[in-house]
This record gives sequence, C-alpha cells and structure tokens, in this order.
Amino acid sequence: MLLVSPVRAFSDNYIWLIQAPADRGVAVVVDPGDDRPVEQALQQGGLKLRAILVTHHHADHVGGVAALAARHGAAVFGPARETMPCAVQAVDDGGTTDLGHLGLEFSVMAIPGHTLGHIAYVGHGAIFCGDTLFSAGCGRLFEGTAAQMLDSLDRIADLPDATRVYCGHEYTLSNLRFASAVEPDNPDVREALADTGRKRERDEVTLPSTLGRERRINPFLRSRTSAVRSAAERHAGRRLSTDTEVFAAVRSWKDGFR
Repeated sequence: MLLVSPVRAFSDNYIWLIQAPADRGVAVVVDPGDDRPVEQALQQGGLKLRAILVTHHHADHVGGVAALAARHGAAVFGPARETMPCAVQAVDDGGTTDLGHLGLEFSVMAIPGHTLGHIAYVGHGAIFCGDTLFSAGCGRLFEGTAAQMLDSLDRIADLPDATRVYCGHEYTLSNLRFASAVEPDNPDVREALADTGRKRERDEVTLPSTLGRERRINPFLRSRTSAVRSAAERHAGRRLSTDTEVFAAVRSWKDGFR
C-alpha cells in the first residue's frame, strides 16, 4: 500500500504527498496549488521532492508547480490537453508516468467533465482523481458536459471496490448533506453523514474514501438507481428519459443546494 499523506492548502484543498516505495526519503506530490505547505511538509519529513503529478489546470491545483519544479528539479507530469504553468511531461489516456525508479507506476485515465483535459493517476490500489470524483460528490461542469462527466465517473467506477480515492478537496460533509436530501432512506448515507460530522468536528481528514464506499453513498455514482432517478424527477418536475438527463438533473440540483 502506498504511504500517502495529506498536505492542507487554502481553505479546503488537499495536496497529496506520496513517499516513494523504493526510497522513503523521496516524495512525489499531487496537485500542489501552493508550494509553501509542500515545502513545510518536505522539511518536516526530511524528504526530497522528485516528481509532481497534475490532474488539471485550475490555479488551486497548479499554483505551486513551477516554483517547486524549479527549486527541486522535480519532474512534472501533466495533462496533454491542458495548458500547464511550466514545462511538463505531457500524459494522456492510456499513458503511464515514468517513475519506475522510485517504485511507483501510475497509468493515466482521461476523465473530462470538470475540465476538458482532466486526467487521473491510477496505481497501487489508488486513484488520484483531482476534482472529478469527490467523496459523496463530483466536480462542477466548468468546461465539459454531463455526458462527459457521467462517462468519466463510469470509467472510475470500473475500478475495484478496494481502490482508495484521493480527491482534491474536503467536501465530504457538504456532499453527504446533499446525498441525504437525494436519498433520505439510504442507511449508508445516514451512517456516513454521522461519522463524517464527528470527524469534521475534530478537524480530521475524511479521505481517502474507497470506491466500494462511494458506490453506496455517492448520488453521482448512483444516478442509475431507481431511488436517485425518482428523486431527480421529483426535483426536476418532469420525467427524465435517459441516464444522462438524470445525472444532469442531479448535478444541477447540487449546484443550487444549500
């Protein structure tokens, strides 16, 4: 199992720090939107930064990339179809990261929707999925379509139940409140909401999740179930004839949920 630690940034971002299996004194970071907390984590752990993985181009995920790469000489891997803040080794769907010397190997999965070129890194029983899949939620459709996002989530959902989900934000509690509105009779959602509420009261990190857990509590992975379809139709006030329409209705509902 990977040794992964969260590095908190801004109000709710997580930068993920991975210690290389081949050398625990070496680190790889995912989506460093701010270089300062990363530097602090490296210093505290006595770690050397050797690589940076980027999932998409939003500033809160790339803001620290250029400074860290320049300071440490770290290799940067980023989505081939998005503009990055510095030179990167561009990777796309079906590609891999060249990190075998660190005992790390990730395959690249294209997961557009939140942004058009968004990618995930999959390996070692984990997925680093940026802002596409959250615990009990999914990313907003800033650039892509509902059909693209649904397809991306379907691709992620094909991974094994035990896959650990490392996403980019601490949104779990608010997402579960929405999931409870969609499926008030779902016992898994009720249990997760209570447990997450206790964790957040203690300022604990609620991630990683697992795909098995997300299949039970995440309305965006459950949009084909009869319960979620019925809730989406009630909220929309009309019949929804396709899976994409149901998903889009749930996403629109979440956009306005308070």
